[in-house]
Amino acid sequence: MGAMAQMRQDAQVVIVTGVTAGIGKACAEHLVERGYRVYGGARRVPPAGEETLAASGQGFLRSWPLDVTDPAAVEAFVQRVVDTEGGVAALVHAAGYTLAGAVEDVAPEEARQQFDTNLFGAHNLFRAVLPVMRRQGAGRLIVIGSVAGLFPVPFQAMYSASKYALGALTEATRMEVAPFGVKVTIIEPGDVRSEFTAARRWAAAAEAEASGYHERCRRAVDAMIRSEQAGPSPDIVVRAVDRVLHQSDPPVRVVVGAQYKLFGYLKPLLPLRAVHGILSKMYG
Repeated sequence: MGAMAQMRQDAQVVIVTGVTAGIGKACAEHLVERGYRVYGGARRVPPAGEETLAASGQGFLRSWPLDVTDPAAVEAFVQRVVDTEGGVAALVHAAGYTLAGAVEDVAPEEARQQFDTNLFGAHNLFRAVLPVMRRQGAGRLIVIGSVAGLFPVPFQAMYSASKYALGALTEATRMEVAPFGVKVTIIEPGDVRSEFTAARRWAAAAEAEASGYHERCRRAVDAMIRSEQAGPSPDIVVRAVDRVLHQSDPPVRVVVGAQYKLFGYLKPLLPLRAVHGILSKMYG
């Protein structure tokens, strides 16, 4: 990245990805209300250029097109923010999607696309913002993961695997950048009521009745949908993001949802067979 202007001391500049729907949108709107200068990125932002979606006091949201799987596009997006504001105080990375289907039915390209968005998209953003934050001597990286990164979900194996890997990426990055004053946290929500449900993708082979898993997969996904639709609003995640932004020493992982926190506590204490039995009963 080229030379950057000096960021104003009072500038609360945050990049939020996945800003047009779900958790990303809710986080951006909350931060605007709190007076942050939010730069939102998402695939579906109109390509005509900058669009101010909300404003409140000193806060605003400017949304620009962003494909997190394109390293050059991510680099250009972050540089544009730096050129405008002089720096980046925090990144809230919420972009991602879930792929439904049995492992046997997921094509290699479908699996790669899942990881390209959920894992390598985060890596692209880290590589773009960390040089800025290191020079500043401060910064926050907040990644929206999932409890599927703690408890593998049948018929969402690739999603679970990508979120497991995202947790490892977050933890390793946190240790690497700690000497530079950069704090890194992964927030792992359970089922949340949002557009995430409608955006679920299916492996092509999983939708075919010829699949040996067709009925079980449909029942499992139907159970997931019911749980998501009955879940809390994204506000529960927004509150966790807000706490992490204001903690001097935020935790590495934050599990959101009382039942998921309990399960996370019990998982190391239970036999793995028992854990799998619970998950299979829920989704198998």
